[in-house]
Amino acid sequence: MSGLPIYWMAIVLMMVGLYTVIARDNLVKKIMGLNLFQVAVIMLYVSMGKVEEGTAPILDHGHLPEGFQHFSNPLPHVLMLTAIVVGVATTALGLALAVRIKEEYGTVEEDEIVLMDQALERGEG
Repeated sequence: MSGLPIYWMAIVLMMVGLYTVIARDNLVKKIMGLNLFQVAVIMLYVSMGKVEEGTAPILDHGHLPEGFQHFSNPLPHVLMLTAIVVGVATTALGLALAVRIKEEYGTVEEDEIVLMDQALERGEG
């Protein structure tokens, strides 16, 4: 198991987030799992954009600075800023929906909601 520890940490966070989304019935816990997965992806992309001994890709009048031949790639960082904004909006929407579901059904447990819907379809409630 060699390699950079940041990649292994990202993989572990992804798996924990994915497990939380799949294994939990609580809608709020599922949203938290999605957030963990999102953080892992952002961490992975930002770590890929970093170049060891690299500098910011800023040229002084078109000339390379003395001693610098490696530049860090700014594109993954910029894309992850967009991903953070989308993630915050998705989380806000998910939590707002969870609040509305709680008001309507009295619970945020997915299995209980499905049972209530099935009972309504049969005309029992």
